Amino acid sequence: MVPLCASAQTSSVNAYSPYSMYGPGELLTPGSVQMRAMGGVGIAQRSITNVNTLNPAAASIAPQKSFLFEVGVDATHYRNNQAKFGPDGARVGKARTAYNTVNVHNISLLFPLAKSLGVSMSIAPYSSVGYKMKLPDENQDNWADIGRVMYGYSGEGDISEVKLSVGWAPWRNFSIGVAAKYFWGSIDRNYVTEVTHTITGSGAFNATRGVDKYVVNNFKMQVGVQWNAILSETRILTFGATYDLGGRLNPKRQSYVYTDNTVNSISPFPVRNDLQTLELVVPHQVGVGLFYQDRVVAWGVDYNYSAWGKNNSSFNENASYDVPVQYMDTHFIKAGFEITPRRNDVRNYFNRMSYRIGARVGNYYQSFGGARINQMAITAGIGFPVKVWGSSSINIAFEYGRMSSPKTVQIDARKVGLTTQNYYKISLGFDLFSVDTSDYWFVRQKFD
Repeated sequence: MVPLCASAQTSSVNAYSPYSMYGPGELLTPGSVQMRAMGGVGIAQRSITNVNTLNPAAASIAPQKSFLFEVGVDATHYRNNQAKFGPDGARVGKARTAYNTVNVHNISLLFPLAKSLGVSMSIAPYSSVGYKMKLPDENQDNWADIGRVMYGYSGEGDISEVKLSVGWAPWRNFSIGVAAKYFWGSIDRNYVTEVTHTITGSGAFNATRGVDKYVVNNFKMQVGVQWNAILSETRILTFGATYDLGGRLNPKRQSYVYTDNTVNSISPFPVRNDLQTLELVVPHQVGVGLFYQDRVVAWGVDYNYSAWGKNNSSFNENASYDVPVQYMDTHFIKAGFEITPRRNDVRNYFNRMSYRIGARVGNYYQSFGGARINQMAITAGIGFPVKVWGSSSINIAFEYGRMSSPKTVQIDARKVGLTTQNYYKISLGFDLFSVDTSDYWFVRQKFD
């Protein structure tokens, strides 16, 4: 199946994208709501008001007797467009679909173990799968022999990342960190061959129905460093770098194939029941970043490289019309800016608010018929402080993103239209910070 526009769904899914049909699905942008409001920047960020889940070295900044809790929620509206072509290559129309999703994006903690030694823990979605679509068989010989044939495809599920990071600052301006990442989750992919308007009479039946169940359970490692080139009471300039070791994800796929069923019933006895371990590899990844902050402004730039193609050169999948699906190395550039006019202004609340913008550009980790899929996003956000002298905040982020491809892919003499996906996302995050008695979110009340 080529990434085609999906029909409207009624089931609950975490993503809505025909590009999630292959591999682990659509990869999600990591980081807190604050980070994603700045384009996803954060490899070099050091902050006591934000859990940096991108670089384990950042955990070393956790102050003594402090605790930071974060939770974020996303609501996304997807709009997909795809040009449709007939067997003769002539354009026969356009398909448009839309869908909404609401999901918890991340839950994170940051706390100290000792001076200059901190720990962060987080759980966040790594990838999501969600699609439902139908494709008619255009072979007129089949129409004459058995009737009209319709191929249906659907899938849902996700893979989550549980992360434990330890960061240590052996010197005042240098930090190192290591993280253990546990990937877990399940994905269901279904397909059905439905025959309608049969030559033997009215009615419909499922000639074949298949279910592929993928289960993932695996550990991976990450290391990171941060170096403060400038470190004073008024400004900080930090360089950061991370390296993900990658390795085999080894999803286990249980495949069931049923046959000779009516449309509205499923036989409990499959004609095929296979269990396979797929050699899918989470790639080696390198990230470098620069982050500057003072009392008013903050800005940062990140670059990320993921060796999806090099690590999965032998793991290829096929779409409909014999369109090859290949894994490709990816490159992403992210940039973000923040301004807080007067952080401790007791008279004007708007001066204490943080205003953020950002952007990122890159490419998708799969190609279709040799065509790369380009990705871009523009972001903005606002941080609302909860107290004048405290560090707790409520953050909101807005994101417009696009996955674009060539209008068509040429396979032999046939034109195949690919989907252009636009999405609009709003994220809400709560950052609850406690240090000594400056905030009271986690302080037990005492009564005389």
